[in-house]
This record gives sequence, C-alpha cells and structure tokens, in this order.
Amino acid sequence: MDFGIGFLSNNVMLPILDFFYGIVPSYGLAIVALTLVIRFALFPLNAGSIRNMRRMRITQPLMKKRQEEIQKLYANDKVKQQEEMSKLFQEFGNPLAGCLPLLLQMPVLFALFATLRGSPFSDVNYSLNIQIFPREQMELIQPQAFTTPPQNIYIADGVHAPVAALLPGGNRLVVGEKTKVEFQTVEGKPLKALLSEYPDTKILPKLQVTKGEERLRISEDGTIEALEPGEVTLSGTIPGLAANRGFLFIDALGRVGAVEPDGTIHWDIVGMILVFGISLYINQILTGQNTSNDPSSAQQNTVNKITPVLFSGMFFFFPLPAGVLMYMLIANIFQTVQTFILMREPLPENIQKMVEQQEKAEQKQAKSEERRETLPFEPKRSKKKASS
Repeated sequence: MDFGIGFLSNNVMLPILDFFYGIVPSYGLAIVALTLVIRFALFPLNAGSIRNMRRMRITQPLMKKRQEEIQKLYANDKVKQQEEMSKLFQEFGNPLAGCLPLLLQMPVLFALFATLRGSPFSDVNYSLNIQIFPREQMELIQPQAFTTPPQNIYIADGVHAPVAALLPGGNRLVVGEKTKVEFQTVEGKPLKALLSEYPDTKILPKLQVTKGEERLRISEDGTIEALEPGEVTLSGTIPGLAANRGFLFIDALGRVGAVEPDGTIHWDIVGMILVFGISLYINQILTGQNTSNDPSSAQQNTVNKITPVLFSGMFFFFPLPAGVLMYMLIANIFQTVQTFILMREPLPENIQKMVEQQEKAEQKQAKSEERRETLPFEPKRSKKKASS
C-alpha cells in the first residue's frame, strides 16, 4: 500500500477539495480553500523555522565571535572544544534546528502540488513504452498484460476514480500485430462504462506517438498497429474536467504557459508570475536576507536579490498549469504575511539580553575609540581628523 505522496493526495487533499467544492461549486475557490487549510495546518512547523532563522540572524555575529574564542582557547583539546560548542548551541540554538520543520512539511506540500497538477485541473498523461519485434520472433514473446500506475481521474464534479492505461496483450508486439489501449479502474471497470453514467462529461482519451512515429499506426477508434521493429513511446491523455474553466482573472485553470507558439500572450499567467516574484522579494526584505552589512556577505546578498527574478522567471521557460501557479501565489502571500507577523514578535528573554549586552559593548567601544582620537599626546592625528 502506498503511504507516500499518492496516499496523501488521494486521502487528504482530494477529500478536502471535494468538501469545499460541495459548499461552493467553484474549483478556483476550492484551490484557494485547500491551499489555506494546508498552510494553516503547517503554520506551527513553518513558524518554528522562521523564528529560528530570525534568532540565528540576530545572534550570528556574537555566536561567531564566541566560536572563534572557543577554537583558539581549546585548539589542542578537541574533546573540550566540542563540549563547549555544544554548550554554545544550547545557549544560542542550533542553526540546523530550523531545517527539521521544513523537512516534515515537504511531503504534504509535494502532495498538494501533485494534486493540483492532476485531474480535474490539468490533463492527465499516461506513458506506455512499447517494443516491436520482427514476425520471426513471435514464438519468443509471451503475452503478459501491461498496466500503467493508476491516476486519479475526475469523471464528473466531485466524482473521481483511479484509472490506469492497459495493454491486454502486453507491451511487446510483433510487426503486423494490432491491439487496443484500454482505460479502466483498478477494479477493472472500463472508463467508457464510467463515462456512460455521466453523459454530460466530455473527457475522451487521446493517443499520440511521442517516439518512433514511423513504427506505429493509430486508428480513429484507438486501435494501434505495429509497423516496424524498434521502440515506441505512446502517450495517452485524459483531459482534465476543469482544465478549461476560469476563475476571477484566470481564463483557464489548466492552461500551461504564458506565451503560445503563435505569439499570443496570456496576461493572467504573466501577472501571477510577476506578483509571485514580488512577494518573494518582499519576504526576503522581511527576513533580512539581503540587508546584511557584513562585507563578507556582499556576494550572498547579491545572490539573494536576484533569486526572486530567477525563480519567478523560471516559470516562463518551465511552465506550470495556471491552477498550480495560483496555488503557489496564494501560498507565498500567506508565507509573507506569516513572516511579517512573526518577525515582530518579542525576542526570547535570553536572546534579548544578549542583544542588549552586545549593543552596550559596541557603544562602549565606540566611545573608547572617540576618546582615543582626541588624546592630547596625538596632535597630528587630531589635526588630520579635523581637516578631514
């Protein structure tokens, strides 16, 4: 039994999606509701990561100084050095502690992403790899049914079932042999029988050869005929039920790509990509990722500043369905609001004391340097300072 991404998608995401669609019959609103529910559920884990990142950013200079002192003081005693480092991490917090919440929530986010990339929002593709042999080798081939992994298919609004593509005689054919690709549920019920129960649904499967077109022929009724020996990749596509439905400013939830081959620009997708990049940049400002005054961090600051441009621009070259982009935009806006709130929380008492002590030490050092510059036995330096 699958307890991974597919399990979470079929047993967590889809029931939530169907629940909200049952309340408000709009797949666009269902995506919004599903995204917010998952984000609120993951709020404690994500909040822990943000708090830890903020704490590490504030205490990093003092922590780095203390680490260097420990390394110098116990340079010849690695055991004692490790012991003092452990105490330091207990006092300041472990920099790696923020990674665990992120890792724990990744399977849920991947499952949500996979759900929105499939039916009913997008077309579902099945890949069948077929080997064609000369007729002389017919006796060496043992017929064995070939089945693709099942994928969830929406037959009608709120009605879905796991459907697999099937080659009854197997995916090893001989020249001249004919067979038919069948689509059926894991229980063995043909997709046609399911669709006959919902006559208003028009999601007939389509077949296309993506590799080795000269070796295979496809008839209008879906029958395939082997023509030449070699390898063939056959793609079966079941249209998404809501792929062509719009929501607010989005023309079609299943549309992929901001620009068509003929040059047509879909401004709804362009707008989502641009706002996504802006929200990434705002989130960086809130977390202080590109505002460090440390000269050694200048290169990293530059990388952080161009990351939103690269990451959002990537969607122009590796496009995603509009429904998935909408989810990513909503999730990132939620993340930005969450960061805004958490970055204004009071610091833990021990961290606040460290910050105050560090500020006092810096002020004391600044005053000491100022007094040193005005000492009477350094007239030349004072004169130079005054002239400058």
